[in-house]
Amino acid sequence: MKKDFSHFTPKNPDFVTTIHQKLEGQHFMHHIGAQLTVIEKAYIEAELSMEEKHLQQAGFTHGGVTATLCDLVTGFAAFSLVALGEAVVTADLKVSYLNPGDGDRLIAKGWVIKPGNMLHFCEGEVWISKNGVLTQIAHCTATMAVVKKLEKRH
Repeated sequence: MKKDFSHFTPKNPDFVTTIHQKLEGQHFMHHIGAQLTVIEKAYIEAELSMEEKHLQQAGFTHGGVTATLCDLVTGFAAFSLVALGEAVVTADLKVSYLNPGDGDRLIAKGWVIKPGNMLHFCEGEVWISKNGVLTQIAHCTATMAVVKKLEKRH
């Protein structure tokens, strides 16, 4: 069941365009092959097609890939609510691994529970698809810190 985020108001009304611009600089996301598939206020979905490079020694999805997807979707969910010129960085991320990741495609969903001036509290889930059957493999909570005037580092 999809959650209702109608009570949230983005400070940047053109947040979708801003997110698309920020995606150009998401080098690690591109490196692992993740793509955002849903961009809405306070809610993001991402997908990743599983490849050998995403697996750990027993052939399951590596925990780092799962954690990265959690960070990605919760971070962009929080980012969808900040003002133009602001950013978010991860202050805390807790991932609970529920099932081994055995399948061909990962689907991650992240959303904001409570936005604030300095911190946004978020949750997320990661699911794996195998032969069309979805299994939840992780649940996460994240705290995203709002960075007021971000200057790009070289």
